[in-house]
Amino acid sequence: MTDPGMTDPVSSQSPGQGGGGPLAGVRILDLTSVLMGPYATSILGDMGADVIKLESPDGDIIRQVGPSRGGAMGGMFMHANRSKRSIAVDLKAPAGRDVALRLAATADVLVYNVRPQAMERLGLGYDAVAAVRPGIIYVGTFGFGQDGRYAARPAYDDLIQGLATIPSLIAEAGDGTPRYVPVNIADRVVGLHAATAILGALRHRDRTGEGQRIDMPMFETMASFVLGDHLGGLSYDPPLDRGGYPRLLARDRRPYRTADGYLCVVIYTDRHWRRFLEIAGQAEALSDPRFASHASRTRHIAAITEQVAAIFLTRSTAEWEALLGAADIPHAPMHTLETIMEDPHLADVGFFARADHPTEGAVRTMQVPSHWSASQPTPSRPAPDFGEHTLEILRELGLSEAEAGELTASGAVRTAER
Repeated sequence: MTDPGMTDPVSSQSPGQGGGGPLAGVRILDLTSVLMGPYATSILGDMGADVIKLESPDGDIIRQVGPSRGGAMGGMFMHANRSKRSIAVDLKAPAGRDVALRLAATADVLVYNVRPQAMERLGLGYDAVAAVRPGIIYVGTFGFGQDGRYAARPAYDDLIQGLATIPSLIAEAGDGTPRYVPVNIADRVVGLHAATAILGALRHRDRTGEGQRIDMPMFETMASFVLGDHLGGLSYDPPLDRGGYPRLLARDRRPYRTADGYLCVVIYTDRHWRRFLEIAGQAEALSDPRFASHASRTRHIAAITEQVAAIFLTRSTAEWEALLGAADIPHAPMHTLETIMEDPHLADVGFFARADHPTEGAVRTMQVPSHWSASQPTPSRPAPDFGEHTLEILRELGLSEAEAGELTASGAVRTAER
């Protein structure tokens, strides 16, 4: 049963229908797996698109990541694949490829995240798909732009983080040890870019009737994302410095240790600094030229943050929260995965909810984080079981029961076992 104290965000839909959001009537053929592509298409599914997730006979490998009650619905898969239907198709079988092309002929968007060469080998390259659906928006999310020497290389989040300088920046800001960000940041950032590109391409097609191919390479996207902060003086020719944003690279830019815990604090504006030094009992520092302006503080940020870190050790977290709150200085608790579940603000806005999943039972879901005054996006269905909608989708394509049975018997498609 759904917890009566929490809102169930998943509504039932009739076959073939997404939600009633702004993308209602748009069909997306999702040939992606793991995270980058699925994350992008889940955003669009929440906006009402009918997202058909085409899985290989082995299923999306991310189904196996993390605990699940049935063994094929790990949390990462569940959250990145809601608002979708699943059809299991062997694209290496001629009959399976034909099913994919028949689906593409009904789709507005096709998204894939293997290398383009693999799509060509499968007979599902852009030209083949555009032949059956000239107006289709054909989106590839993969490692590298196809005009560069890395074009055929495989790509994973960790590799792209390294290429985009993230571990080296972490080393510079920390103890000298390169580390990856403990979030699949490349997959998710590129997924967001892909979702945005699809929306722009849909708008273009609405105006012109013209479909198109879009390549969304991970390396270039993440290089742009990171260097927007850190290119700095390297933006000029000749360079004005070695690059890097000093405030972000300061070694004491971290949650401040207090007398009994940790607290996240941002002392940023002139007013913030004046009030902080006053409540810290160090008003005399206001005459220090290092604190005179944002530019001077940035130049001396390493020494300043070290000084501030020592100040925070002198009081408890609760004492600092009271002082900072009264002074209107931005601060927040440092959550863990456990404590964020109890955050009072997230409770106020109904961020977490519980729903009954058809195969997993009671699960915790997350709401769409944006709030719209009209056409509010909302999940239309829970993440699908493997091949859950295979027969339903084949019927929509006009196949008879006998034809669907032949495809299933040959192994070209698979249906849910549960």
